[in-house]
Amino acid sequence: MLPAEEIRHRYVELEAAAPGVTIVAATKYVPLEEMAVLVEAGIEVVGENRAQDLLAKHARYGRAFRWHFIGHLQSNKVKVVNGTCELVHSLSSASAAARLEIPALVEVNLSGEPTKSGVAPEELEPLLGPNVIGLMTMPPFADDPAASRPYFRRLRELAEQHGLRELSMGTTQDWPVAVEEGATMIRVGSSLFSE
Repeated sequence: MLPAEEIRHRYVELEAAAPGVTIVAATKYVPLEEMAVLVEAGIEVVGENRAQDLLAKHARYGRAFRWHFIGHLQSNKVKVVNGTCELVHSLSSASAAARLEIPALVEVNLSGEPTKSGVAPEELEPLLGPNVIGLMTMPPFADDPAASRPYFRRLRELAEQHGLRELSMGTTQDWPVAVEEGATMIRVGSSLFSE
């Protein structure tokens, strides 16, 4: 992991390049003992993928960050998320929705890839309960960031159709395109922490 000063510099640059967009530092590959570097760097929002890691990191650094859950949400893990996070980016089942007590984004699988989580656009409506404030998507990996644009545009259109304001889209590889298409949150990891 980079030193705190370099991470802070990159974070400030991201904030300047994406004004008004929440930068969620994806900490899936950040070991518990290195989370202190992110505190020192002034990172505000972290996104964790696994409930077990979320519990361990939150136990030690609970008040240092605002916590988001960005991994696949199983209904048996909802209790953990309810007790630690302010937002879930990856709601994709009615059973999890029924147990969720915090705001959520529904994950939409716009590519139809079977390896990706999320609901098909035509399955979105039943999940739009009172806790749902927006949508999230993960386009297929591509070397060209512009290849993500149609997926981001479609997600924005779906959100507009349903009166939802939050859009979590864009990662290290394609966040500038996501911001151009209306992202209100981007999820970045390696562009903040790695050489």
